[in-house]
Amino acid sequence: MNIDKKIVDDLVANDVSFVTTVPCKQLAGVIEEVDVREDIFHIPSNKEDEGMGLCAGAFMGGKRPAIIMQNTAIGVTINTLATLTQFYRMPLPMIISYRGELREPVACQVEMAVHTKALLAQLNIPTYHFHWKDDVKEFDNILKYTFMCNKPVAILTDANFWGGYGDQ
Repeated sequence: MNIDKKIVDDLVANDVSFVTTVPCKQLAGVIEEVDVREDIFHIPSNKEDEGMGLCAGAFMGGKRPAIIMQNTAIGVTINTLATLTQFYRMPLPMIISYRGELREPVACQVEMAVHTKALLAQLNIPTYHFHWKDDVKEFDNILKYTFMCNKPVAILTDANFWGGYGDQ
Protein backbone atom coordinates (compact mmCIF):
# COMPACT_ATOMS: atom_id res chain seq x y z
CA MET A 1 0.00 0.00 0.00
CA ASN A 2 1.31 3.44 -0.92
CA ILE A 3 0.61 5.52 2.20
CA ASP A 4 0.91 8.88 0.43
CA LYS A 5 -1.63 7.85 -2.20
CA LYS A 6 -3.99 6.34 0.41
CA ILE A 7 -4.01 9.57 2.44
CA VAL A 8 -4.75 11.72 -0.60
CA ASP A 9 -7.31 9.23 -1.97
CA ASP A 10 -9.14 9.44 1.37
CA LEU A 11 -9.03 13.25 1.29
CA VAL A 12 -10.59 13.25 -2.19
CA ALA A 13 -13.17 10.60 -1.23
CA ASN A 14 -14.27 12.89 1.62
CA ASP A 15 -14.62 15.93 -0.66
CA VAL A 16 -11.53 17.74 0.62
CA SER A 17 -10.82 20.11 -2.25
CA PHE A 18 -8.46 22.64 -0.61
CA VAL A 19 -5.17 21.69 1.03
CA THR A 20 -2.47 23.94 2.36
CA THR A 21 0.94 22.58 3.25
CA VAL A 22 4.04 23.67 5.12
CA PRO A 23 7.26 21.97 3.93
CA CYS A 24 8.23 18.83 5.83
CA LYS A 25 10.63 16.04 4.93
CA GLN A 26 8.42 13.32 6.47
CA LEU A 27 5.30 14.55 4.64
CA ALA A 28 7.04 15.28 1.32
CA GLY A 29 5.42 12.30 -0.46
CA VAL A 30 1.93 13.32 0.64
CA ILE A 31 2.59 16.92 -0.39
CA GLU A 32 3.81 15.77 -3.83
CA GLU A 33 0.68 13.59 -4.22
CA VAL A 34 -1.58 16.52 -3.25
CA ASP A 35 0.22 18.76 -5.73
CA VAL A 36 -0.47 16.50 -8.73
CA ARG A 37 -4.17 15.94 -8.00
CA GLU A 38 -6.43 18.00 -10.23
CA ASP A 39 -9.36 17.76 -7.79
CA ILE A 40 -7.39 19.42 -4.97
CA PHE A 41 -6.50 23.11 -4.92
CA HIS A 42 -3.06 23.17 -3.25
CA ILE A 43 -1.67 26.33 -1.71
CA PRO A 44 1.71 26.06 0.04
CA SER A 45 2.02 28.18 3.21
CA ASN A 46 5.01 29.80 4.88
CA LYS A 47 3.69 29.19 8.39
CA GLU A 48 1.13 26.90 9.98
CA ASP A 49 -1.08 29.66 11.43
CA GLU A 50 -1.14 31.33 8.01
CA GLY A 51 -2.22 27.99 6.52
CA MET A 52 -5.06 27.72 9.03
CA GLY A 53 -6.23 31.18 7.98
CA LEU A 54 -6.23 30.04 4.35
CA CYS A 55 -8.23 26.95 5.36
CA ALA A 56 -10.75 29.16 7.17
CA GLY A 57 -11.23 31.23 4.03
CA ALA A 58 -11.69 28.10 1.93
CA PHE A 59 -14.20 26.73 4.45
CA MET A 60 -16.18 29.98 4.49
CA GLY A 61 -16.15 29.83 0.70
CA GLY A 62 -17.81 26.40 0.75
CA LYS A 63 -14.74 24.14 0.45
CA ARG A 64 -13.60 21.31 2.71
CA PRO A 65 -10.03 22.15 3.71
CA ALA A 66 -7.12 20.26 5.27
CA ILE A 67 -3.66 21.31 6.44
CA ILE A 68 -0.42 19.33 6.30
CA MET A 69 2.17 20.54 8.81
CA GLN A 70 4.77 19.69 11.49
CA ASN A 71 4.07 19.46 15.21
CA THR A 72 6.96 21.80 15.92
CA ALA A 73 4.70 24.76 15.10
CA ILE A 74 1.71 23.72 17.22
CA GLY A 75 2.63 26.48 19.66
CA VAL A 76 2.19 29.24 17.08
CA THR A 77 -1.21 27.87 16.01
CA ILE A 78 -2.88 27.90 19.46
CA ASN A 79 -4.59 31.28 19.04
CA THR A 80 -5.76 30.47 15.51
CA LEU A 81 -7.11 27.09 16.58
CA ALA A 82 -9.03 28.53 19.55
CA THR A 83 -10.33 31.85 18.20
CA LEU A 84 -10.94 30.93 14.56
CA THR A 85 -11.13 27.20 13.91
CA GLN A 86 -12.90 26.15 17.10
CA PHE A 87 -14.99 29.29 17.61
CA TYR A 88 -16.52 28.96 14.14
CA ARG A 89 -16.85 25.15 14.45
CA MET A 90 -14.67 24.61 11.42
CA PRO A 91 -13.84 20.99 10.61
CA LEU A 92 -10.13 20.83 9.87
CA PRO A 93 -8.15 17.63 9.38
CA MET A 94 -4.59 18.41 10.44
CA ILE A 95 -2.12 15.86 9.10
CA ILE A 96 0.88 16.47 11.32
CA SER A 97 4.35 14.99 11.22
CA TYR A 98 5.08 14.11 14.83
CA ARG A 99 8.73 15.09 14.99
CA GLY A 100 10.68 14.17 18.11
CA GLU A 101 9.08 10.78 18.67
CA LEU A 102 10.54 7.27 18.28
CA ARG A 103 13.11 6.89 15.48
CA GLU A 104 13.64 10.67 15.32
CA PRO A 105 17.31 11.46 14.62
CA VAL A 106 17.21 15.19 15.49
CA ALA A 107 17.50 15.76 19.24
CA CYS A 108 16.08 19.30 19.27
CA GLN A 109 12.78 17.98 17.85
CA VAL A 110 12.13 16.04 21.08
CA GLU A 111 11.37 19.14 23.15
CA MET A 112 8.24 20.04 21.16
CA ALA A 113 7.16 16.40 20.93
CA VAL A 114 6.81 16.19 24.70
CA HIS A 115 4.31 19.09 24.60
CA THR A 116 2.35 18.30 21.41
CA LYS A 117 -0.29 15.93 22.77
CA ALA A 118 -0.76 17.99 25.96
CA LEU A 119 -1.37 21.19 23.95
CA LEU A 120 -3.89 19.45 21.70
CA ALA A 121 -5.59 17.91 24.75
CA GLN A 122 -5.77 21.32 26.45
CA LEU A 123 -7.67 22.58 23.39
CA ASN A 124 -9.91 19.47 23.43
CA ILE A 125 -8.85 18.58 19.89
CA PRO A 126 -9.37 14.89 19.10
CA THR A 127 -5.94 13.44 18.39
CA TYR A 128 -4.93 10.22 16.64
CA HIS A 129 -1.36 8.90 16.59
CA PHE A 130 -0.28 6.89 13.54
CA HIS A 131 2.71 4.78 14.58
CA TRP A 132 2.30 1.70 12.33
CA LYS A 133 1.69 1.68 8.57
CA ASP A 134 -1.67 -0.07 9.06
CA ASP A 135 -2.88 2.85 11.18
CA VAL A 136 -3.57 4.70 7.92
CA LYS A 137 -6.58 2.42 7.43
CA GLU A 138 -8.41 4.57 10.03
CA PHE A 139 -7.82 7.81 8.13
CA ASP A 140 -11.09 7.66 6.16
CA ASN A 141 -13.09 7.22 9.40
CA ILE A 142 -11.21 10.09 11.04
CA LEU A 143 -12.08 12.36 8.12
CA LYS A 144 -15.74 11.35 8.31
CA TYR A 145 -15.66 12.11 12.06
CA THR A 146 -14.15 15.58 11.69
CA PHE A 147 -16.73 16.63 9.09
CA MET A 148 -19.60 15.10 11.09
CA CYS A 149 -18.76 16.93 14.31
CA ASN A 150 -17.35 20.16 12.81
CA LYS A 151 -14.13 20.04 14.80
CA PRO A 152 -10.44 20.23 14.03
CA VAL A 153 -8.79 16.82 14.35
CA ALA A 154 -5.07 16.11 14.66
CA ILE A 155 -3.51 13.07 13.00
CA LEU A 156 0.04 12.71 14.34
CA THR A 157 2.29 10.68 12.05
CA ASP A 158 5.62 9.75 13.61
CA ALA A 159 8.91 8.66 12.05
CA ASN A 160 8.11 4.99 12.61
CA PHE A 161 4.91 5.37 10.58
CA TRP A 162 6.93 6.80 7.70
CA GLY A 163 9.58 4.09 7.97
CA GLY A 164 12.10 5.93 10.11
CA TYR A 165 15.31 7.51 8.89
CA GLY A 166 17.28 4.34 8.29
CA ASP A 167 19.62 2.82 10.85
CA GLN A 168 20.14 4.98 13.93
